[in-house]
Amino acid sequence: MKLFAFGLGYCARFFISRSGGSFEAIAGTARVPAKVGEMASVETFSFGAEREDSGLEERVAAADVVLVSVPPGTSADPVLARFGHRLATSHRPQTIIYLSSVGVYGDRRGDWVDETMTPTPASERSLARLQAERSWAAIGSERDKKVYILRLAGIYGPGRNALCSLKAGTARRIVKRGHVTNRIHVEDISRAIDASIAHKGQGGIFNVSDDAPAPPQDVIMYAAMLMGIDPPPEQELQAADLTPMARSFYAENKRISNRKLKDELGLRLAFPTYRVGLEALWEAGEGR
Repeated sequence: MKLFAFGLGYCARFFISRSGGSFEAIAGTARVPAKVGEMASVETFSFGAEREDSGLEERVAAADVVLVSVPPGTSADPVLARFGHRLATSHRPQTIIYLSSVGVYGDRRGDWVDETMTPTPASERSLARLQAERSWAAIGSERDKKVYILRLAGIYGPGRNALCSLKAGTARRIVKRGHVTNRIHVEDISRAIDASIAHKGQGGIFNVSDDAPAPPQDVIMYAAMLMGIDPPPEQELQAADLTPMARSFYAENKRISNRKLKDELGLRLAFPTYRVGLEALWEAGEGR
């Protein structure tokens, strides 16, 4: 198989480092190619409004698996705008995996949410995500295409976790009573991508979240306990000095169900709770 990854960011790089041996050739795009320079096995292309490297179109057309983690812009999804028609009309069998967000569900007042529920995005970025999902799903209706839309919860993993933020002194314990958030370890995102590639079905939408929605301040508390340090003091949300983007994450409250991911893709999570994930990261040296 040949893999093409639109957006060689955190998730795509982790997936390639974990599962790259399954592919005979790997290529992808990066806004800053130097960031992936250490991945010698990956052919890297620039892709954007200002520049596009030659050979990009040929690599996309030759891919068996197309992984898309580039977020949509304010007006359109850049990958769809440039390659959507070509992918839809190509007769090459391809599996397309689009990394979306559970933000498309909007606020559910703490209730459980699964894939049968109609998305009600409230923010512009979540609405753009939903519009992109629908366009990718339409490509999946073509005979030679299978499209998997993976709605990701909040991502954590090596180098990006509460242990690191506590060590750096940037962690905050902001409290909004009754508020929970959802998260997923990057290792389990990679497992979900692998499961999608191996799946014999016709694609679909899958929530990718762990088993334990929890208040964000509890995650900080547990990380501090592992490190043997005092957690930062509690701050009530109303009094906290937050950017509009950071504050927007407290506007939505929901618990994400991963039952379909387990039942249809047969996925077994490596890190079913944030506690298990943080313990493994601590043992691996994170936050020390």
